[in-house]
Amino acid sequence: MSELADFPWLTVLICLPAVAGVLLWVLPPLRRLARPIGLGVSVVVLAGAVAMATGFDVAAADSYQFATTVSWIPALGVSYDVGINGLGLAMILLATLLVPVVLIAAWREVNAPTSLTGQQAARALTDRQAGFVALVLILEALMIGVFAARDLFLFYLLFEAMLIPVYFLVGIFGGPGRRFAAVKFLLYSLAGGLIMLAGLIVLFVASGGGPEAMRLDNLANVLADDPTTQMWVFLSFFLAFAVKAPMVPVHTWLPDTAAEATPGTSVLLVGVLDKVGTFAMIAICLPLFPAAAQAAAPVIIAAAIISIVYGALLAIGQNDLMRMIAFTSVSHFGFIVLGIFVGTQTAMVGSMIYMLAHGLSTAAMFLIAGFLIQRGQSADMRTYSGMQRITPVIAGTFLFAGLSSLALPGLSGFVPEYLVFLGSYQAHPAYGVAAVIGVVLSALYILMTYQRVFTGAPAAERSGLSDLVPREKTLLVPLGLGIVFLGVYPAPVLDLLSGVAESFAAILGSA
Repeated sequence: MSELADFPWLTVLICLPAVAGVLLWVLPPLRRLARPIGLGVSVVVLAGAVAMATGFDVAAADSYQFATTVSWIPALGVSYDVGINGLGLAMILLATLLVPVVLIAAWREVNAPTSLTGQQAARALTDRQAGFVALVLILEALMIGVFAARDLFLFYLLFEAMLIPVYFLVGIFGGPGRRFAAVKFLLYSLAGGLIMLAGLIVLFVASGGGPEAMRLDNLANVLADDPTTQMWVFLSFFLAFAVKAPMVPVHTWLPDTAAEATPGTSVLLVGVLDKVGTFAMIAICLPLFPAAAQAAAPVIIAAAIISIVYGALLAIGQNDLMRMIAFTSVSHFGFIVLGIFVGTQTAMVGSMIYMLAHGLSTAAMFLIAGFLIQRGQSADMRTYSGMQRITPVIAGTFLFAGLSSLALPGLSGFVPEYLVFLGSYQAHPAYGVAAVIGVVLSALYILMTYQRVFTGAPAAERSGLSDLVPREKTLLVPLGLGIVFLGVYPAPVLDLLSGVAESFAAILGSA
């Protein structure tokens, strides 16, 4: 066990996909094998994350393990400081699971421009496939890094660097409106990042500098004696994370981006990247700004409740299937943020498990919806009907993922949603009532979508559509197993996250 703990797991898991992605990008001989190389690297990274998890001390899950600290830019107080607690481990496992799933899903998703033919088309197809795989691998490295970063400047650098591969994944490989969606995503994210940068500068000045001044441990009490400045810096950080989360009213980039991105890109965007926002609210905002977090909690809770209800209502009113799924995520992130800031350990652990459950169920919904749209060449739900008779496997798997999303007992969404509801009610009955409204609305948008697309008389023009092929069925298996595991036997995840939730919930209480 000590040998596992001493191995630099996090550095290896960050560097391996990053190096592989760069090599695929710059070495033309590797491009023809980009898909198998990318899948192989992602599987090795997943195996490494699982091996790292076997050496993790669950009894001390609230402490940071597998730590590596190296001085980087002493003049700015910046160090390469990485380490993970139970929450960081859970998010890395989620990210490393979804990346190979996305690469398998996108095996035939990236095509050459229709204007090219012959050798030109073949060369363009090879380059585009290699570019897609390289961007996904680089994004995987950045995701692992941001969940492990323990230096605030390092976190900010990775937080902003994630925008680059996502921008190109959407802008190059997305649908007809991809350029607008990519630019909108970039502008929203950059605006939040610049506001966060201002707060970062304030923290550096307040820290007084030093070789490791930007380590999170060293910044915990920097603004304790200046509540006004602490509040302003907290708000600058929170806004950046709220954009990423996404919360109402800074959520409007998500539906446009999810509608235009490839299904695989949407899986990584909503399944993992958006979790960086809620992860940072817990891992950065609470320990650095406890008094400000407690003071702002009522307003944040109100915004979370608005996100729950507003996101659900907009999901009900959508005709575009991908936009509908995106708006359900706005509602679900409202639940996660509510659980973080109500201040009870029960709700906090519910939010942490919710991040995992949402990542699995939403990934499945995006992929299955993408399979249907690829066959039907339309995301408009009004152009479908009776698909359960034409594509019964697509219908069944979509319903399974949807039922998990609406928190059916026995599936992944039930335990975290129940814990958030219970912990919110413990804090204030009104919060619990608001959460129940969201539960009711979630049943409406999932079941109404299923009714519109999959029930009724089959549309004649859809009768020739094919059902899932073995490759597509195979990639849904790990997602389905994860959904059932979290719903039926969540004890290992509760053991991993309960101590972490208790320590962060105590921060709000002690403030």
